[in-house]
Amino acid sequence: RQPATGKWYDRRDSVFIEFCVEDSKDVKVNFENSKLSFSCLGGVDNVKYLNEVDLFDAVDPNVSKHKRTDRSVLCCLRKAEAGKSWPRVTKDKAKLNWLSVDFNNWKDWEDDSDEEVSSFDRFSDMMNNMGGGEDDLPDVDGAEDEESADSDDEKMPDLE
Repeated sequence: RQPATGKWYDRRDSVFIEFCVEDSKDVKVNFENSKLSFSCLGGVDNVKYLNEVDLFDAVDPNVSKHKRTDRSVLCCLRKAEAGKSWPRVTKDKAKLNWLSVDFNNWKDWEDDSDEEVSSFDRFSDMMNNMGGGEDDLPDVDGAEDEESADSDDEKMPDLE
């Protein structure tokens, strides 16, 4: 048996661990207060995977759950004490070579004093509030309409 590759991220009330195993079968996930066990058969070769993690802090095994997809198994571990940040998944500071941080889902929720609007949404709102319709254009003295001609402007020949 070998460990499955995993990614994790932290939220205010839960920790998520995604085990990246395609076409998993016989998935078994066991949640305990301070431990997580995961096993399955995966891929076309039916490779046996086994991961056991002594968790950083306590979880509620009765509320924690998992979901299997064709590409992975996502485990949602409900924290026993919501609002407490986990700097890592494991109790020990040892680095697990199969586990990495899921930066696509990571959110530094301890600092989220501002609203939940992404910077792109704020940028879009700012652009929409700037106006830009034709009625908003200032009048410029001396500017003539479309037919103003400069001395070096000549009619371009038509393209063939």
